[in-house]
Amino acid sequence: MFKAAVLLSQQYNITIQGQFIGWQAAETGGDIISALSSTCLIMSTSNIVGIVGPAFSREAAVIAPFAKTVGIPVISYAATDPDLSDRNSFPAFYRTAPSDTIAASAIVKLFSRFNWTSCIIIYQNDEYGTGGSKAISEAFNTNGLVVMRTLVFDIATGNIRGDLAKTLTSSSTRIVVLWTEEKYTLVTLQYALDYDVLGPQFVWITRSS
Repeated sequence: MFKAAVLLSQQYNITIQGQFIGWQAAETGGDIISALSSTCLIMSTSNIVGIVGPAFSREAAVIAPFAKTVGIPVISYAATDPDLSDRNSFPAFYRTAPSDTIAASAIVKLFSRFNWTSCIIIYQNDEYGTGGSKAISEAFNTNGLVVMRTLVFDIATGNIRGDLAKTLTSSSTRIVVLWTEEKYTLVTLQYALDYDVLGPQFVWITRSS
């Protein structure tokens, strides 16, 4: 999509300070240091006027302050951490993906529709996960709903901290909100399948597809 927009700008002779818009791409793989290193390297060799990305909130939390320092904007297409909306902390950051507060509001409406009152949250331990968990908890508190327990998916080890099966089966709620990236969602659901804590006994709501 972005590259198509750049090609169209060149086709219609759209320029910035007399120069056609170009691009350089770098893959970060979700690694914060790699994201910062790639950004610094490209900026040292090219005339960069803006950054599209990164995809992950944990990367954006580092890249956005750096971009502010050098005076260019950052526009992420996927970083959803609500804290990134703080204009005092991240004045150079913009995004096209909705904040997690929007998703949390949608979850509240879903709970209201089915008369659910509580849930367990499983989230990954980075800006994306903690931001999402915080957004849900705040939305629940505002609307009289309850987060019974939280479990952490450790992205460093690839495991859930604590006893997933015991936590779910001993809880009075049967609704689980899973706030993880797609690859961690697949791992967590496999754990749930192995421990027989999926449907029909439990309803799982996932943030990723």
